[in-house]
Amino acid sequence: MESFPQHTQAILDRINTVIDGKPEAARTALTVLLAGGHLLVEDVPGVGKTMLARTLATAIGGTVSRVQFTPDLLPTDITGVSVYDQARREFEFKPGPVFANIVIGDEINRASAKTQSALLECMAEGQVTADGTTYRMGTPFMVVATQNPVEMDGTFPLPEAQRDRFTARISMGYPDADAEMTMLADHGGGSPLEGMRPVVSVEDAARLVAHVREVHVSDVVRAYVVALGRATRSHPQIRLGASPRALLQLQAAARAEAALSGREYVLPDDVRAVAVPVLAHRLMLDRRAGTDSAEELVRAVLDEVRVPAEQAPGTR
Repeated sequence: MESFPQHTQAILDRINTVIDGKPEAARTALTVLLAGGHLLVEDVPGVGKTMLARTLATAIGGTVSRVQFTPDLLPTDITGVSVYDQARREFEFKPGPVFANIVIGDEINRASAKTQSALLECMAEGQVTADGTTYRMGTPFMVVATQNPVEMDGTFPLPEAQRDRFTARISMGYPDADAEMTMLADHGGGSPLEGMRPVVSVEDAARLVAHVREVHVSDVVRAYVVALGRATRSHPQIRLGASPRALLQLQAAARAEAALSGREYVLPDDVRAVAVPVLAHRLMLDRRAGTDSAEELVRAVLDEVRVPAEQAPGTR
């Protein structure tokens, strides 16, 4: 796809003009979009989590919806509800906000586990089933959810099955002093999203995602992905390791990383580049692990598993 580098760079440039000093977060968000996955953004309030999601949504065009998660939110408030039409004497399905190309779930861990779980089918299969009828989502479809650290008041931990649906998790962190100076100078007069137009169309975004699926992955690289996953399951400090779904999403993210690097094939370095954000949030640590950082354990696994030699395209 000849326009791939131009389109992806335009999206990155747009995000970086709004989110100052966070190029890694911008690249990871784009990587997840290209991988056909979903992104979880975790950090304290006010560091730009929702702004990152809205900027990505605005950059690619298409439809955008936002759900503010609260303790009283119901599952049907997300997926939709069947309403009886008296004139037609039949039930009619009224789609919820999940039926959009980009769904922004703001503070997802302020809702109950039951409401959070309403997203499971949507995120895993791109569809909603209501009253025995299945309704497909649009293409592309991506959930960008933000959450506050679980230590904060009024939060509920995400269920394991829900965390496993997110392709990657990132933390924004505070910007450095220079980035905050730029933010105050450029964005102090209003929202930076006012008047902003998409840099690619939703059809272009769908083609970018389809192109990434064609990136070649050799058997040697697949074996490396499997070895990493199995190493998390047997690690003495990890109680629950990476699931098979996690390995599928690790491969998809590595494909996107390779495409962003200008290649049509995946290298082990692409897998290593995305391993921490893709795997860390899925792990459940042993209480005797001696660390609270799943990221540290993923890096330890990366150090322990032998890296295979680079594979040229077409190599098995």
